[in-house]
Amino acid sequence: MQTQQPDRQGLDRWTTAMQAICGRFETELACNHSLFIGDVSSHTRAGLPVACLRTNAGIIRRLGDNPTLDDDQHCFLVLQRSGHSTVEQGGQTIHLSPGEIMLMDSVGRCEIRPAGLIEHVSLALSRDQVRKQVVGRGSLVGKISSTNACGRMLHVLMDQMCKDIDATDDSVQGAALQAAFSALLEPGFEFGEGNLCSAEALNGSHMRSYVQKVIEKSLSQPSLTPAALASGLNISVRHLYRLFEEEGDSVCRYIQRARLKRSADDLANPFFKTESITSIAYKWGFTDSAHFSRSFKKQYDQSPKDYRASAMASSVR
Repeated sequence: MQTQQPDRQGLDRWTTAMQAICGRFETELACNHSLFIGDVSSHTRAGLPVACLRTNAGIIRRLGDNPTLDDDQHCFLVLQRSGHSTVEQGGQTIHLSPGEIMLMDSVGRCEIRPAGLIEHVSLALSRDQVRKQVVGRGSLVGKISSTNACGRMLHVLMDQMCKDIDATDDSVQGAALQAAFSALLEPGFEFGEGNLCSAEALNGSHMRSYVQKVIEKSLSQPSLTPAALASGLNISVRHLYRLFEEEGDSVCRYIQRARLKRSADDLANPFFKTESITSIAYKWGFTDSAHFSRSFKKQYDQSPKDYRASAMASSVR
């Protein structure tokens, strides 16, 4: 089911298709009708429903003014395949870059703001099953980590769901995958403020170790700065700097080294050989590809391209 029309009818068809597949969403354009792009389709992958969305709309909004009219049977695991967008739901504002994933609830107010042309793939999961697995959270909304083991496994599974794997309606396969996705959600969520309360009870080397773990879980966030980190930990920026200075280091250098290490790991991983160097850099919190390349070469004495080529050559020997 696709639409891409240069007139008002194109927007109407897009809205009808969107609502049939994704629920009570409305669309505001970011441009005139002749420039609007809106494609949406639904498929079955290994027994699970998958929707693909591609658009340059300004805002896609579900008002959530009457939850009884919303689909309360599902949650959606959403993969940002290309472009950038911001999603607001459940009191959270989540920024999605290419390759990033979030859990979105099918109930309540939701607003998606594409930054230009985007492509989303969403996987429908049983809301009841997700609720049983995701405990201690105020809402069934959250960004999936790209650093911890469960988060990375969800990224791998979603990547496979986007490929042309078995498209038959296999209830046994679907039930197994449903259980796997749901079980990985809670430990796969990105680090949040709810985990920061124990920081106040720590000091010295224990505090520094704790801060390092927080950094490792937050590397994909471009907003990870000393000021934001100190604010989240409820300590002063000076205290944060001092924790690293005691070891002859700095928090900024630590964050950059950790991001470069994650980037290097992905560049050397054959599984990510088709992923562009820029997308890997963005995935680990870099926002300037030129700065990333300079920093990477300074750290590893090779450009990212040469580092990847050397690593791939070594892997086939």
